[in-house]
This record gives sequence, C-alpha cells and structure tokens, in this order.
Amino acid sequence: MKTKKEIRRIYQNKRDRLTFDEIQSRSILITNKCLEMPIWHLENYHIFLTSLNNNEIDTSSLLSILMGKDKQPIISKILINKNLENYLLNDQTTLKNNHIGIPEPQNGINIDPKIIDVVFIPLYIFDLNGHRVGYGGGYYDRFLKTCRKDAIKIGLSKFKPINKIKDISKFDIKLDYAVTPDSVFSF
Repeated sequence: MKTKKEIRRIYQNKRDRLTFDEIQSRSILITNKCLEMPIWHLENYHIFLTSLNNNEIDTSSLLSILMGKDKQPIISKILINKNLENYLLNDQTTLKNNHIGIPEPQNGINIDPKIIDVVFIPLYIFDLNGHRVGYGGGYYDRFLKTCRKDAIKIGLSKFKPINKIKDISKFDIKLDYAVTPDSVFSF
C-alpha cells in the first residue's frame, strides 16, 4: 500500500508515457462508459477541459454529448487563491489557455456550485473504496466542498483502480463513481 505522493509519481509517469493515439482511444472508451451511467436525467454538469500539454483525458467528446443532450456544461477558471470559479459554457464563452495549458473561460455567466448536479473529476487513479489521487494542487478538494453534498462525483481515469490508498484523511471527499476505459465503478 502506497501514499498519495508515491502513487501520484507512479501514475504521472504512466500517463506521460501514453501516446496521443492511446489517450484518444481511452478517452473515447471512457466517454462511451459514461453513457451507460444513470446520470443523464440531470441538468447541470461540471466538466474539466483538457490540457493537451499534460496527456489528460480528452473530454471533448463528453462535452459534445452534454451539448447534444441539451445539458448545461459548466467549466472552471483557476483563481489566484487556487479556488475554482465556475462559468456556464455556451457559444459566447471565450476560452484562453492558462499557465498550465488548461482552456479557461474569459467571460460568461458565473455559476454557483450549489446548482451543479454532476462533477466530472480529473485524476490519476482511484482505489476500490472510491478514494482518489488527483494532480496534487488541491483544486478539486476545495471545489467539491462548495458543491451540494448530493452532487454526483465521477472520477475519470485512464487506468484500472488500485486496491487501497494508504494516507486517506477524514477530509477527503470520496467519489460516487469512477470510469475507466473498461468499467464503471460505483461506490
């Protein structure tokens, strides 16, 4: 059993070794698995936009599905204090890559996190108990605390889960679901 720091280093290396084609293939498989989930009756979906610099899951096909189903996609902008400010994504939203290559809204309708029904969460890996290892910035830890307790938290991972993460704290917010290219896990 390893700590989050150890796990983060291992899975960052694994992620960095993936080719563009492998990332695209896994991203499509994850999107298809998301379609199997019982979440599509809801309205407001927070989705992360992909930093292609960091070999992240490409969420563009998931975003297309949200828009095709007339759902309300919500995206974030990272503030100086490392909190996330949320905006409705629509045709008038101007995007600009931030300092780490993530497209962020430059304008738009500010959204209160309390109206968000579903949150898609980027992460390296998760365990069989629904705990996650993110990228280490704490952005989603702070953000999830501002959302409703019943908001559905879905981690998206290119890798199969590990058994258990060693250093889970009482402040960690568990996932409700995690999606890999092969499976949907419910916690």
